[in-house]
Amino acid sequence: MVQSWTDIDLQEQWALNADELALLPGMTNTGRLAFAVQLKFMEIHGRFPERHDEIDPAVLDWLATQVGSGSATDGFVAFELDGRQGRRQRRTIRGMLGYRPTTGGDLQRLSEWLANDVLPFDPQARHGRDLALEWYKAQHLEPPAIDHLDRVIRSAAHGFETRQQEAIHRRLSAASKAAIDGLLASEDPDTGNESEEVSTTPASALTFSQLKADLGKASRDNLLVGIARRQSIDAIGLVADVFKGVPAKFIDQFRQRCATESIRELRRHPASIRYSMVAMFCWRRRQQLTDALVDMLLQLIHSISTRAEKKIDKKQFAAFKKVRGKARLLFKLAEATVDQPEGVIKDVVYPVVSQNTLKELVSEFEAMGLDFEREVQETMRSSYGRHYRSMLAPVLDALTFRSNNTVHRPVIDALAVLQANRDSKRQYYEADEVPLEGVVPKKWRHIVIDTAKDGAERVNRIDYEVCVLQALRKRLRTKEIWVEGADRYRDPEQDLPADFDEKRDTYYDMLKVPKDAQVFIEQVKAAMRQWLKTFNDGLPSNPKVKLRKQGKNIIHLSPYTAQTEPPNTAALKREIGRRWSDVELIDIVKEVDLRLNFTSAFRTAASREVLDPPVLQRRLLLCLFGIGTNVGLKRVASQQPGVTFDELRYVKRRFVNKEALRAAVAEIVNGTFRIRQAAIWGDATTSCASDSKQFGAYDQNLMTEWHARYGGRGIMIYWHVDQNSTCIYSQIKRCSSSEVAAMMEGVLRHCTTMEIEQQYVDTHGQSEVAFAFSYILGFDLLPRFKLIARQKLSMVDADDAKQFANLEPILVRAIKWDLIAQQYDEIIKYTTALRLGTADSEAILRRFSRADPVHPTYQALAELGKAIKTLFLCRYLHEESLRREIHEGLNVVENWNSANSFIFYGEKSEIATNRVEDQELAMLSLHLLQACLVYVNTLFIQEVLAEPVWRERMTADDWRALSPLIYHHVNPYGRIELDMNRRLPLAA
Repeated sequence: MVQSWTDIDLQEQWALNADELALLPGMTNTGRLAFAVQLKFMEIHGRFPERHDEIDPAVLDWLATQVGSGSATDGFVAFELDGRQGRRQRRTIRGMLGYRPTTGGDLQRLSEWLANDVLPFDPQARHGRDLALEWYKAQHLEPPAIDHLDRVIRSAAHGFETRQQEAIHRRLSAASKAAIDGLLASEDPDTGNESEEVSTTPASALTFSQLKADLGKASRDNLLVGIARRQSIDAIGLVADVFKGVPAKFIDQFRQRCATESIRELRRHPASIRYSMVAMFCWRRRQQLTDALVDMLLQLIHSISTRAEKKIDKKQFAAFKKVRGKARLLFKLAEATVDQPEGVIKDVVYPVVSQNTLKELVSEFEAMGLDFEREVQETMRSSYGRHYRSMLAPVLDALTFRSNNTVHRPVIDALAVLQANRDSKRQYYEADEVPLEGVVPKKWRHIVIDTAKDGAERVNRIDYEVCVLQALRKRLRTKEIWVEGADRYRDPEQDLPADFDEKRDTYYDMLKVPKDAQVFIEQVKAAMRQWLKTFNDGLPSNPKVKLRKQGKNIIHLSPYTAQTEPPNTAALKREIGRRWSDVELIDIVKEVDLRLNFTSAFRTAASREVLDPPVLQRRLLLCLFGIGTNVGLKRVASQQPGVTFDELRYVKRRFVNKEALRAAVAEIVNGTFRIRQAAIWGDATTSCASDSKQFGAYDQNLMTEWHARYGGRGIMIYWHVDQNSTCIYSQIKRCSSSEVAAMMEGVLRHCTTMEIEQQYVDTHGQSEVAFAFSYILGFDLLPRFKLIARQKLSMVDADDAKQFANLEPILVRAIKWDLIAQQYDEIIKYTTALRLGTADSEAILRRFSRADPVHPTYQALAELGKAIKTLFLCRYLHEESLRREIHEGLNVVENWNSANSFIFYGEKSEIATNRVEDQELAMLSLHLLQACLVYVNTLFIQEVLAEPVWRERMTADDWRALSPLIYHHVNPYGRIELDMNRRLPLAA
């Protein structure tokens, strides 16, 4: 695609110096222009242009102006770049720049470099061409033609793939190969390759399709099914040494390929491909199953306690029906009994106070004296003993728990006791036989421990098992206890960079932080003092902020002054609707693909592609539209002549995956950044807002949860949207997952050209740990606090209260700088792990929560976070412009959320699948469609505002309110007709 250049870029990169201009005399006008084009193109791109359309017309005009051949731009089209004169110019340019043509030895070196430095991280060589051109440029070599270069890259990728497969095949034992043959032979090839049903088939009889199916929602039966599936994989006998040196992304690539192929296709592969591919699938699937089993176990342990609490709450509420007029009833009761002391109760009392009323009185007073904790524990004991206890032994057999911290050793020892006594019929343990400290909470000791007839203390076995499981859940969530063979719940030391000690200085330089902890601390102290002084001095004259002397809500912020309504925004929208009325959404997606070719990011999971590119492009667009609007492939196919549902399903299974969708979205987003005109949208933005949106979803899976705030079952989609309504990243999350981790993940992994320097979030997207990490990672975390009235400022030193007297009501203790100094190296190590992505953000941040406040690094991060939060609060309260900026940024992401239901309208906007992988595809396809809408609307707005009459009408308020996320002129409904030959009426 032709790269667009701004005026500044033209002047900086396409300007000819005096020495270059000195080479031009004696050439024709066209020759001078062609020489300048080839020279500057080679300097910038490291290669010569192959086609005339690779040159931006603006570049051509700028170069023609410099060489004095303004009339030669039309003649340049006829100039043969690979003709005799063009080749002669290239020889001269090579000599000037020190380049030489590529030889066979250079191609061999390129292949080796790709195999060693590129393909382990990008096995499909998605970015192979760009990286290869950079390599050639660094080597001062002229690359071969693009088609030839692509063939070399494909050959290198194929060779890398073959070597990895053969290595795995050689390492597999004969028994493992026989087990793989048995697994593939256990299924009729005509039964299909996917199964949504949860099977209770014994492990020895599981089929390959059943291994691929999701486990379903958390339940005891599904947990046992997952254990059976993992045992089936364990029977193959795979060990870590088989995959030694094989990149994780390579394993993921072939896991996906294996999952999309039918049994018949797998059996037809040569031995090295068949065995290695199934082995990689099973190895990765075992990790996924282990994570799923841990997730299920955590949810089941949690549900035991929550269901018991709800049951007791319901019982207590039903019993606690306050009987009105108890004093009057007591008077009647006393009067009746005094008058007839010898009478029968039913004859004397019941006529005055009914039997039911007396029962309600008894129930009320019993409820008032209820021991809630004991009732909950007994209910949990009953539920666990009757139903859930049967899962304990299989779980202990299947999952191996470890801990690197001796503080949590009692839980590991308690699990060993349970394992050793799994077949015992005893009802009690001796008190000194099991660990109690760190396992049984003090408030439950009197319930779990009772006294035998001989006076000795003993531990109720079932109650103790419940306490062990609850303690295990608490420590698994913070990764203080980890599981062998898991991925997300693996050893937390594997989340950190293994070479940190050797490359310590390199990582400090990467993060741009001082190597000396005291220097770092002094920088933070200086910034705190500066902003505390600024806020303190400005507070008396600040009309919007007042500090109260008493109460919890000390900080009082005056509401914003309403901004002026933009006078011409509505007219601009009407003009767009008049010029481009009822634009079909599918035509918008097609138009963006014809301009950016984002469908090239979708590559087959198989070994080769057999579909013609135009056919594949059309089917891909139909698939993405059907998934992204939630109408489904069947409905899309029913309205397309020449396309069947099976063909679309085949394309989805083989081509549409999470990585390809992210690459396509990044291409659209970067394309939007390229076409934006700075005069309309401003300079490149570095600010981004993030927030989540709940989507209804089927709940027979481990992703869907009930949302405590919004109600209803579903999943959360977390969006990162820039100030001009372009979403740079999206991710699917559980309703209970950390928004802080989602925010961090989007900032670090968005894969677009945008550089985030400011991140707007709501209250749930911030924490003290997040403030600390964001400061070291180099971006400002700017939250909008819900409880701003209760926020406090930390002091630098203990005597700051005298220095900042105006802030005295909201000042709290000084920062513990010694903690930060002690843990500074560990803080940098964890920050490096976040930056490099050695583990996902949630896995790392899970270790730093209030559930485990004794972690020394957490304590240090919390102290640093308090300091950075104080910096932010001083800025936030002192500057109304910052408060308004944050509010406006979050309004942008709210507007993005409002457009979701317009595009994702099928099935009443509910994600109608239980496969977590399909839920992710639906989310990313929605993101892609919405990004296409923003891209085309950007072109619409720019075309209208290119006219002077419209530019002159725009006021400052109109520019402020301008947004490309409009859809009043778009029709997503009705018939779905994709005509690849019809284009939108837009400038090229």
